[in-house]
Formats: sequence, C-alpha cells, structure tokens
Amino acid sequence: MKFSAFAAALAGSVLFMPVTGQAEDLTVGLAASTTSMDPQFYVVGPNSAMARNIFDGLVNQDDKQQIQPALAVSWKIIDDTTWEFKLRENVKFHDGSDFDAEDVVASIKRIPLASTNSPSSFAPYVKAITDIVAIDPHTVQIKTDVPTPLLVNNLSRIAILPAEMGTVTTEEMNSGKGVIGTGPFKFVSWSPDDNVVVERNDDYWGEKAPWDKVTFRVFKNNSARVAAILSGDVDMIESIPTPDTRKMEQADKLKVVNIAGNRIMYLHMDQDREESPFAKDANGKNPLLKPEVRRAMSLAINREALVDRIMDGQGVPAGQVVPEGYFGFDPAIKADAYDPEKAKALLAEAGYPDGFTLTFHASNDRYPNDSKVAQAIGQFFSRVGIKTDVATLPGSVYFSRASNLEFSLIMGGAAVETGEASGVLGPILETYGEKAGQGNRGRYSNPEFDKALNEARITLDDAKREELLRKATEIAMSDLGVIPVFYLANTWALKQNLDYAGRSDGYTLPYYVKSN
Repeated sequence: MKFSAFAAALAGSVLFMPVTGQAEDLTVGLAASTTSMDPQFYVVGPNSAMARNIFDGLVNQDDKQQIQPALAVSWKIIDDTTWEFKLRENVKFHDGSDFDAEDVVASIKRIPLASTNSPSSFAPYVKAITDIVAIDPHTVQIKTDVPTPLLVNNLSRIAILPAEMGTVTTEEMNSGKGVIGTGPFKFVSWSPDDNVVVERNDDYWGEKAPWDKVTFRVFKNNSARVAAILSGDVDMIESIPTPDTRKMEQADKLKVVNIAGNRIMYLHMDQDREESPFAKDANGKNPLLKPEVRRAMSLAINREALVDRIMDGQGVPAGQVVPEGYFGFDPAIKADAYDPEKAKALLAEAGYPDGFTLTFHASNDRYPNDSKVAQAIGQFFSRVGIKTDVATLPGSVYFSRASNLEFSLIMGGAAVETGEASGVLGPILETYGEKAGQGNRGRYSNPEFDKALNEARITLDDAKREELLRKATEIAMSDLGVIPVFYLANTWALKQNLDYAGRSDGYTLPYYVKSN
C-alpha cells in the first residue's frame, strides 16, 4: 500500500517544520469565527483550521493536502478490512499525560457523542469502522465493515484527545473543559465571535512553534480586517478582500500570499419537496425539481464575470466539485458556458416561458464577497425570467436555518477535506441520512450516484477507485445535484518580516509562520 510504504520511510521524521527564531507573540486577523472548541463537532473550515493548532490526528495533511505521519508513524493493511497503526512514542498531551493507544480508541469512539446536533458531523469519516483495538500502548488495529482505501485520508480529519475526555460533551469543551491535544499550541481562552488565544506547547513532539503566544482576532467586516493589518494592529490577515489586493501588494511594509484553493462555491436547490417555501411556479409548486430548470440556472450564470469583476481574479470557474489536480477530478466535465438564450429556451421547455418566483438565500460574512456574488447571481437569474429576490444573512444564523431546510436555494462552500473527491461528493451530494450527506441541504438523491460513490469507497485499486469517483461526479453533474460556480483562491497579507507559504485548504496555521 503506497501510504504505508511512504509512512514507513518517514517514520520518526518531522516534515515541513518551521525554523524557530526568536520567540515572540503573533496576532492574526481571521475572516470567520470559530463556532466551537470541540474539534470533533462540526466539519466547517474555521473550526477545522483552529483545531489543527491544538490537536493532531493519527495523520495530518500538509500544505497541499498530502497525507503525512503525525501521531501514527506508519500504517499497513493486515487484510482487506483490518489496518494497523504504529504510534509515535514519547508524546505528551497538554495536561502532561502520556499519549498512547487508548487515547486513539477513545477519540474515535467519541465521534457519535460529538456529532449530536451537528450541522455537518464527522460521523461519515468513521462510519466504516466497526472496531478499534489497542494491541499494545503504541499499536492500534482498526477494523472496517468493508475494504476502506480512504481510511487514512478520513482519519486525517479526526482529532485525538486524552482517553478521559471521551465522555466530555461539546458544551463542556466550549466552556474550556477538555480542550487538550498534542498539537504545537495549547488552548488558553475563547471569546466567541471575538478571539481565541493559544500558547506554545514546549513539550510538542515536533519542532517547537516559533511563537510564545498567538492571538486570533475575528474581523468579519472586510474593511476592519484590512484596517487592522494596515495599521499594524495585527501581524497577518487571511482572506484579503478582493478590491484591496492591489493595495496590499503595493504596501511597502506588507507582502501578499495568493495560492489556488480547494473550496468550491456552489448552489444547492431544494430537490425534495413538491412545495418549497421560496421557489414557486404559478401553481405554487417547486420548479427546482425539474432538471431543465436547474440546467437553465447554470447556463444563466456568467462564471467568468463573477471571477473577473467581483472576485478580482481570485477564483476559477467550476464545472464540478473538485479542482484539477485532485484525485477524482474528471477532465471531461467542463463548466457551463454563459448562454442566457439557451437558458430561456430550457425554461420554456420545462413549462416556464415566463419564469417563476424565487428567493435566493446566502451568507454575508462567511466567504469572500459572498453577498456580492449572491446579488450578481440573482441578477443573472432575473435576466432569463426567474424573478429572483436575494436575502443574505450572517453565517451564524444562515447555516443553521439552511440545515433546517428553511430555504429553497442557497449558496454554500465546500472544501476537499480529505484531499480527494469523495471528501466533497459525500457530504454535499450523498443521500441524506444519519451518517451520510450531512451537508446535503438540498436533499439531492440518486441511487446510481450513491452506488458509484460507495463502490469507490471500498475499492482498493487506485485506478478503479478514481474511475468510480469520476462516474459519481458525472452522474451528479448531469443531474446538477448542486450547481458549481467557482473555486476560491486563498490569500493572506502579512508583515514583510514574516513568511507563510499558504495552504490549499485555506487554513491559517501560525506554526508555519516564521520570521525572515
């Protein structure tokens, strides 16, 4: 198995570690707030990024989302449904306790507890696991119900906590209890929607972090975030507002990092209800159920204009849910070209020559320019006859209401959390269930898609697995289970005396920020 061979060759090594300079404090301006300090509660970018500062997985992802050894130094397949992990020795948790196999067992078994009331839980990443056993203090065996070639990728999403924290609830962790990992920084404090403070873990198993203390400050308002870096109140910010990119690039005391990202911005349509609250034809029925309507909506969107004019070039038009270069990307699937006349013809073919009424809901503080993008998309729809109102809400309100199916058309963003296509296909397109499709807020469902995706998940042969992932993608994109719009770029601005390579997942990790 390629992962085990790679891991074995690197056992005991530390990859991509920063050079430790003179220790000092770092202040980081974030674009979105952490909504929970429980690293196993909610699969959403700001939470996952913050967790990586405090917690390790058995494996971690590097800046290009390739799997690297972390608390496990090697792994191998014993048989089709049994994996064995050799754990790193001499690792301590932040409370001084020793890390061992029992912590891994308890952490994975905690996922169902942590998934309670989660808008998008970690349960899909461990649903194949039927048993986990500590063979000895530094060996763990994991059994799955079927062959699970992506087990290691999935486990990169699971934070490891001390075994005694296995029964700690999300509410308790949000109060500060049990926020204990093995990562490069220790938890100090969290003020929701305001700041998170961490301090260096001097007992970290890898190279020590270059910062004594890091303060993450939340600036949901773009202008405030820009002002903070220009005034020197913070040392770096993430998610540069697109109109300010050139200003940042020209500032004498700043530098800009801009790299291709893995987050797809997409539209989810209500495909489950005959009557939908905000999408109605003349008879009060839901027109979004018709594939011709969904294709017309896709053709009505000028993706190039969105990227060029609203995103200032910080994005790439999308025709599928994973970008080029990721396992499972299908080069045969292209983004729909802007064609409003064809869109009108398809609407007429579907029985709506005069269009219908629609309210499009989106966040206004979660993604770069999310409100402006939503307004532009609403105008595109209106131009082809879909009478569209646009309503934007703060993410703290919007996502919970979207998960409660209160809307008919929403805009969301999904990152390739596991580094390959199933990491997006599953959460947003798989038929919704207790342990599947947790982010499928449109309730798209196609048995053929589910079959191809689930076959891919149990196919150990890489070539066959990629073929199945492409088949699943083709089915979902033919149906337009979601409408892909564009991939976001990831940007940071930082003081000239600092360096940060950036990451394809968009995470801001101070462990890799260093003085030059």
